Amino acid sequence: MVVGPGLPSRIFGVFCVLIVMASVAQSEPPAQSVHWGSIAFPDPDQTLTLSTTVVDRFTEFDGEGRRYNDIRETMGFNFFTLSWTHPLVRFPGWNFNFTAAGGPTRDGPSRFLQNEVVHKFRGLTEVPVAEKREANDFMLSSSLTRWFSLLGSPEVFFAGIGGAGGSLYYEPYMQAGFRRLALLEPLPLIGEYLRVSALGRYGRPFSGAAFRRVAPQSYLGQVSVGLGNYRSWQDHTPWEIELAVTFDSGLFVDHRGDSLEERFVSLALRYSAFTFETWNDLINQKDYGPTFGARVTVDLLYAYERMVPLKAGPYRCDTSEGESSSATYLPQVILSDSISFAISSFPRLGTRCPGVNAISVPLKSLSS
Repeated sequence: MVVGPGLPSRIFGVFCVLIVMASVAQSEPPAQSVHWGSIAFPDPDQTLTLSTTVVDRFTEFDGEGRRYNDIRETMGFNFFTLSWTHPLVRFPGWNFNFTAAGGPTRDGPSRFLQNEVVHKFRGLTEVPVAEKREANDFMLSSSLTRWFSLLGSPEVFFAGIGGAGGSLYYEPYMQAGFRRLALLEPLPLIGEYLRVSALGRYGRPFSGAAFRRVAPQSYLGQVSVGLGNYRSWQDHTPWEIELAVTFDSGLFVDHRGDSLEERFVSLALRYSAFTFETWNDLINQKDYGPTFGARVTVDLLYAYERMVPLKAGPYRCDTSEGESSSATYLPQVILSDSISFAISSFPRLGTRCPGVNAISVPLKSLSS
């Protein structure tokens, strides 16, 4: 197949070059899912992911009929989510993320999963439902994150700011932590497959159409342990099992206006381009308020890279002093012209030419 000259082919070429650099992604969750216990770490790499939050359930009552707070309805957020993370070429180490989520807020299917599946399996009393929110809701969020190293470590430490808003509530926040740190790296086998992550976050929530009273501030801490083939992610199909625990001072308040503290446990299973994650408040020993959720995520960049094999070819290193004679090989899309992009955007290249500012990939024709 050959793609001729013109703007469409150029745009497609840029997209395909980005595809080549994709790696397995966690995908940032919908804004409200963070306060339901979803794994909330920012993405360190270029990503484009699509996910469906099968459930993010808020229950007015518990199995005994006790009320959570002054919210007089049960809600199930069934959101589709598109999340994009992009390294900023002009500012190495900085990543920009934009996440858009939306969908119908209905009692099902989360009511079925809660009462007919989970509660029957565990032998628990069904959770009663009175009034239900039925609306089409959305949440938008964006963040700017700086990744850096400490004491000679890889760039797994991060700090950043962000904000979220939509029909549910609004919240600016700041956060810091580390992602997939190899604390036991010197140990054989364990050091290769075990990674630890931690995050601390402070937010200032404001009420919205769905949540009319929220806490004046939010403190959230999250720690996780991951097991996966991290050292071979670039060469083999990546897999990971991650278990996380979240402590949240609370997005919601009681009838006196005091924050309702929450604790959650989360489990994520990742293989290739797919991730299944679920979270639950079972360690809270309660069953009302923000109770549980789940989502399935597809890493679109990683999936496309596997579906469309790209040829390998040489690239030219352009330096500030002119063209360099250094060369290496890069999986490339071949179109009618050349396209330049900053090498700092693509950590998977694995090679750098001294003094390089950018690389120019000759793009002449696309063939399978």
